Order: sequence, then C-alpha cells, then structure tokens
Amino acid sequence: MNIHEYQTKELLRGYGVPVPDGRVAHNVDNAATIAEELGGDKWVVKAQIHAGGRGKGGGVKVASSLDEVKQFTDEMIGSNLVTPQTGAQGRLVQRVLVEQACNINKEFYLGMVIDRATQRITVIASASGGMNIEEVARTDPDRVIREPIDPAIGLASFQARKIAAKIGFTGKQIGEAARMMQALYRCFRDKDALLAEINPLADIDDGKLMALDAKMNFDSNAMYRRPGITELRDFDEEDTKEVEASGHGLNYIALDGDVGCIVNGAGLAMATMDAISFHNGKPANFLDVGGGASPEKVGNAFRIVLQDPNVKAILVNIFAGINRCDWIAEGLVQAMRELEINVPIVVRLAGTNVELGAPILKDSGFPFIMADNLDDAATKVVATLEGAS
Repeated sequence: MNIHEYQTKELLRGYGVPVPDGRVAHNVDNAATIAEELGGDKWVVKAQIHAGGRGKGGGVKVASSLDEVKQFTDEMIGSNLVTPQTGAQGRLVQRVLVEQACNINKEFYLGMVIDRATQRITVIASASGGMNIEEVARTDPDRVIREPIDPAIGLASFQARKIAAKIGFTGKQIGEAARMMQALYRCFRDKDALLAEINPLADIDDGKLMALDAKMNFDSNAMYRRPGITELRDFDEEDTKEVEASGHGLNYIALDGDVGCIVNGAGLAMATMDAISFHNGKPANFLDVGGGASPEKVGNAFRIVLQDPNVKAILVNIFAGINRCDWIAEGLVQAMRELEINVPIVVRLAGTNVELGAPILKDSGFPFIMADNLDDAATKVVATLEGAS
C-alpha cells in the first residue's frame, strides 16, 4: 500500500524527522492561501501522485511569487503527469503540496527496505541524492552503502553514526544524521513498512538536515493492525479493478497482456503466467482466487478480469485441495450465464472432485476449451489468440 509524500512527511514528523513546513492544496486559491500563511519569498509546488520521478516530469516547481504558486498549481491539478515511473499513460494530479523552499548545500539519499536475502530491514544510503539516484546505483554501485539491521537490537547509535560518516557527514551532522536514521527506522518498524525513502536528505541553511522529499509503502497483509495507515489509502491512485478485487477477497494485479488468468494459489498463478509467457503469450493479470473459492467468488473473478478491454482470452487453472473442482465448475457455468463472455475460455481442472467438475463443464453447453495440464492449457490459450488474429 502506497501513500502520498505529504502523508509520509506527517508520519515522519511524528517521529522527530525534520521536514519542511507545508500543506496540501486541492485548488489554486487554497494553494495561494497556504503559501501566504507559510511566509517567505519562495515556495515549492509539488504534484501528489503515487509515483517517483515527478521532477523529471514537471511535477515539482519552485515559485517566486504568489502568482507563480497559482500558475503552477493550475498547471498541475487536473493534468496527467507522466514520469519515468508512471508509463506513457501518466497519473491524474488531484492535489499539490505547497512548502517553503530551502537553500540546498548538498543532497544525500537515505532509504530502508526489507532485504529478502538477509531477512532484515536494511539501510541504503548514498552521498549522491536527488533525481539521479537510480542512475548512480546502476553505474556506480560502490557509492551506495547497504547496512542490515539486527532486529534484536534495532539500529544502534554506533551503526547509524558509521553509516553517516561513510556517506560524507562530518562534525555535528554525523549525530544529527544518525538520529534521523534511527527515527526513520522506528517509523519503518512500527508501521509495518516495506520501503521508506528520504530523497533528498538535504544539507540546508546553517548546516541543518532536512527531509525534502519522502516516500513510504507498507505491507498490505499487515494493515489489519494498522488502522491509522489504512485511513491514508487513496483509492483514486489505485487500479479500480484491484480495489474491487480486494473487496471480494481476491488477489488481483493488473498487467499489460491479453490473456486473463484465474488461478487458485499465488505460486500456481505465477507458474501459470510463466507458462503463458513461455508459449509467447502475455498475461493480462495476476489473479489468485484463494483456497476456498465459491461459485460467487469465481463469478466475481470473471467480471473483474473482463473489465480489462485488452483481455482476448481467459485461462482458468485450478488445482483443487481445499477447493473443489465441482464448485469451480459451477462458478464457471454461472459466470457464463450471467456475464456476456465472448472470449475463448481455456480450463484446466485437477485435484479434489475433478471427476465431478469436468462433466459439469462438458454438459453445460458452453464452449469451454478443456486442457489436460498446465502446459497444454497455456498452449491452447495462446493458440486461440493466434487463431483470432
């Protein structure tokens, strides 16, 4: 689950991380009022979308007057901002963050992620912050420091000070940077985050350190115990199909292919996508109906998959354990009756009650294409697309 920059900064502020004064605005007049109340003679207007690289797309601008604050806000809100992370379709900007501008002496990068290899929260830091940090990591990885954190003791002061010194802080800034790292770690740990970034972590006037930009995302599976974080969710920034799927207990992720996938089990869903790709097809989605899929749940899965106009065929791959193949078959037939499905459907059933499920499909009168195994199913679903073209 992602949240906006202004929401991340409010979380970090609560842990003692210094962030610029600023507020979010939803219209031009609101933005001008905020800038006037903040005072000063320069402000930063920043588009709020769930994507990085906003500066490269024109989504971060420095205003030298209230008129420019209004101008930049008017240009951003309602526009489709295209950045290196949004793809060509971009993201609709519905709000901006207006902040006091700071004079930057130097930019650093500070981040934390879950390292799957060490199974620990890991600090990632660099003396090269700003918009080109990805390029730095790719072309000169030695300039990026990685430090795993022992979960038994957390991020100790000596460890944080060592990281700060390695990326170029000196004097009293070492202690200030170390305290900021420890605060970021506590926020990361307490809120079940998967990623936290301060980029840039800036050395500003009088040698103070400030988190000028910040980003966090969270483990969706842990949000049941983090209601305060769940309240920050912005459904407008998410794929409507994914939002609807979560409401029906389905795990759905939209992709850019043309073969819709309805599968039970995350591992089998990934294997199904791999099989489609192996046979030169392109999956349109990841969809796991779970272990106890009812006919209604299968029908909802079909409806959500078919909302994608790119879907030209559907592969249903069920290996029933807790599930029952006859339940799945009833759901497929019910979906065909209730929905206007005019794309080929390839079905592979195996496991519990397969001997009851297969006849239901064969006797339904609907043109299901039956497959014997996963490879056969992937071959047939790709063949339907080639035949259609």
